[in-house]
Amino acid sequence: MSRMKRIFGLLAGLAILLAVAMHPAAKAQVQGLKWEKAAPFPEPEEELYGTSLNGKMYVFGGFGQGGHPVGMAWEYDPNGDKWTKKKTMPIPSHHSAVATYRDKIYLFGGFTLYTSPNGGPNGWEPTSNAWEYDPATDNWKAIAPVPTRRGSPVAITVRNEIYVIGGASMNEGSKEPAVFAQGPSRSLTTNEAYNPETNKWETKNPMPTPRNHMYAGAVNGKIYVIGGRIANPFITVASNLDIVEEYDTATNQWGPQKTRMPTARSGGGFATYDGKIYCAGGEVQTPQYLGAFRALEAYDAATNSWSILPYMPLPRHGVATAFIGNKLHLVSGKITSGGAPDVQLATASHDVLEIK
Repeated sequence: MSRMKRIFGLLAGLAILLAVAMHPAAKAQVQGLKWEKAAPFPEPEEELYGTSLNGKMYVFGGFGQGGHPVGMAWEYDPNGDKWTKKKTMPIPSHHSAVATYRDKIYLFGGFTLYTSPNGGPNGWEPTSNAWEYDPATDNWKAIAPVPTRRGSPVAITVRNEIYVIGGASMNEGSKEPAVFAQGPSRSLTTNEAYNPETNKWETKNPMPTPRNHMYAGAVNGKIYVIGGRIANPFITVASNLDIVEEYDTATNQWGPQKTRMPTARSGGGFATYDGKIYCAGGEVQTPQYLGAFRALEAYDAATNSWSILPYMPLPRHGVATAFIGNKLHLVSGKITSGGAPDVQLATASHDVLEIK
């Protein structure tokens, strides 16, 4: 090969690398960030859901032994690095969706343990329960029930509405009101919006892809639903997704799919800060592998691109996730898949990453 051909070859290679780096799908490794430890979580569990309000973090849920919901509520105050136990949910459930509106916290749906009266297998019964929690008074109040009972949806606040999207329920016409690991169940496209001011629900345009155990966030009036799993909500018989779908709340329309997430996964935590949606952890199960993810990846809605952040100190799913200021808090969760035997594999770890 002549010297000129080698030069042209090098230039062509550099052009390809530059094009890849500038493509919206390019994934940048974020440098210079370091994980720190905060006060351990007092009640280690899986299927925990986090949110922040008025400078504090709140953690709800808990799968419980054998799927008996814990319904816990804890408050974390970074001033003093202290956890305080709050009143338990009136009707405990796991796989609920949580969101905030003004100075209140809202929980929607979830599963309770179902015991078959016919001697069949136990399952998860989806609920339509909806609750308003007031951190100032530590009181729970029942609100208008979710029109479509389900577990493992996402709940995202945009303006004066909370959108409850996706999830899982039993098949239509099922003889028993529950989903089973090896029985009838289905993922949902359901999109229903709750107005806290009127205590009323409104049916919205359904999500294109039925799924549950997703990640999600809102940026500039648009909701982005990320990853999750199809089919049965049990990880043992479900497949992880990497798709990202955009919903415009102003027009009630779903747009084309966005750049796929770098790591297909489900059952992790998520939180939004400064126009980016952070997706933490998750789980996977195949005939050959059972585990949880350490991945922390952020979707930038403005550039339709992903960035890869420093891996979580521990792999885990069902991790409570929230921002307090510019600090991302990851609390507890199970260090492997929920398909693992029901032994104590939940961690008390509370890890914090400051986003600069």
